[in-house]
Amino acid sequence: MSRTILPGSTVGVLGGGQLGRMLALAGGHMGYRFVVLDPTPNAPAGQVSSGQVVAAYDDREAAGRLAASSDVITYEFENVDAGVAGMLEREAYVPQGSRLLHTTQHRLREKRAVEEAGVRVAPYEPVRDGEDLRAALRRLGTPCVLKTATGGYDGRGQRVIRSEDEAPAALSELSGEGTELVLERFVRFEKELSVIAARTPGGEVRTFPPAENVHVDNILHLSIVPARIPREVQEEARRMAVRVAEGLGVVGLVAVEMFWAGGDGLYVNELAPRPHNSGHYTIEACATSQFEQHLRAICNLPLGPTDLLTPAVMVNVLGEHLEPLVRALSEGRIAARGGAVPKVHLYGKAESRPKRKMGHVTLLAPETGAALRWVEESGLWKAQGGAA
Repeated sequence: MSRTILPGSTVGVLGGGQLGRMLALAGGHMGYRFVVLDPTPNAPAGQVSSGQVVAAYDDREAAGRLAASSDVITYEFENVDAGVAGMLEREAYVPQGSRLLHTTQHRLREKRAVEEAGVRVAPYEPVRDGEDLRAALRRLGTPCVLKTATGGYDGRGQRVIRSEDEAPAALSELSGEGTELVLERFVRFEKELSVIAARTPGGEVRTFPPAENVHVDNILHLSIVPARIPREVQEEARRMAVRVAEGLGVVGLVAVEMFWAGGDGLYVNELAPRPHNSGHYTIEACATSQFEQHLRAICNLPLGPTDLLTPAVMVNVLGEHLEPLVRALSEGRIAARGGAVPKVHLYGKAESRPKRKMGHVTLLAPETGAALRWVEESGLWKAQGGAA
């Protein structure tokens, strides 16, 4: 049964990374307190919360301590232990529930749920062994993408198969004892998009403007808003996100990642049942941020407006960009230029590594071209292949 969780209450968060950090920062303004569970001492979210339970995500005793100090529990990433989430659902108030986690932690379950919601995904086939893979390749053709059904993010757990000759090596690399796989037809897309939808326990749904996403080495590099696509495609993308949120009974946020294949329309690629990297632009560029909206949804408050207040470009700061960015910041080179105003967010992670997300910069500008020029002219992201 749904409850209304008012400001002054404590929100427990499974996961202490940057999404939990930004959730706690947004909720602090609203009067909520936070406690997080994460195995890393002084985790990014723990630094800005009232407390942190330092324990593994599958530690049920620790999860019980989190529940005892929380009025409502949420999760900041979908690879938390579904068994722990199920236990907490029985013993505490977890409005997102464990069913959505169970669905989105497995690509085949996720694709079937999206199809049942009346939304299109790329053609796919389940794969258990070499015979399955050969049969699936005959049905889908090449190129295709072979993916593990569980785990995998930022390009991990997947291999492109461009010809049947490449199939045995891809299968050998990804398969292991008990590993389930899925083969997807490669979608020749014009743009990668994402739409973040919020839904309350009572069924109120709102969507944020679609973001156009640019990936480099399978890691999100840029999110551009408004997306450079026709208005009717933007509207259809938002309608698809609503159907997904309603069809899967989402409470809180769901990020719906899509391919736009021009005249062939939109395909859903994958889901994330939480705040999302491509939604960071909402912090400064929208009337309500994705983090405030997530809290409003799980606490059963009316959802906030999602109007875009200004065009924006969000660019990720990876480990290899952190030191140059900090140096440029200290030298006064991170400043408004050409109409673009930079907003710097650093996540407080103790260890910087190449390809690890350490922060982001959001450029607010009268039009996205000015923001993209700022990114290009800064020279900080040359290793990422430029702005777009």
